[in-house]
Amino acid sequence: MAAYYAVTLMKSRNMVKKSLALMLLATLTLAGCKAPPPSVTDDTMVTSEVNGVKLVHRHAVAAPAEFTPVNETWRALYAASVMTTPDYGGKVVRYLENGKPFEVLGSVENHWLAIADQAEGPLIGYVPLKAGVESGRYEATLRSDRPRPRGKNKQVCVDVGGASKACRTNDTATWILD
Repeated sequence: MAAYYAVTLMKSRNMVKKSLALMLLATLTLAGCKAPPPSVTDDTMVTSEVNGVKLVHRHAVAAPAEFTPVNETWRALYAASVMTTPDYGGKVVRYLENGKPFEVLGSVENHWLAIADQAEGPLIGYVPLKAGVESGRYEATLRSDRPRPRGKNKQVCVDVGGASKACRTNDTATWILD
């Protein structure tokens, strides 16, 4: 009986050794695995380099092909759409508020502006060049864009022979003989 227990004990020791070896092998194999990278969403912040300038932006906002730094505060002339691409083919991110300031990071292709919420902040999207004006020129731009009052209606007169003439005002097509 003692021999039976000795053989059983040896078998169980061998099984424990094999189990430990398999556990160690599995641990070493799994330890070499890396965790998968986090999934990229539209809100994931990415960095792009364009013309030697690094731009930080959301993954949903496309990096421009060309970029010329401006770094100025502008004011919105109307409630323009802020787009994900520098053209009307992108998605609308939000709208500018009429008369409110925004930061222009730079000019990009198609005469569009790359904008941010704050100076040196991340790129939030693109607006057309005509959507705003430099803050220092805002008031003058509004004044020059107002309709000007028209002067008095001028009369157009022509000689019809001798001392007579025919006249009409610019707002009507009726001729009056003098």
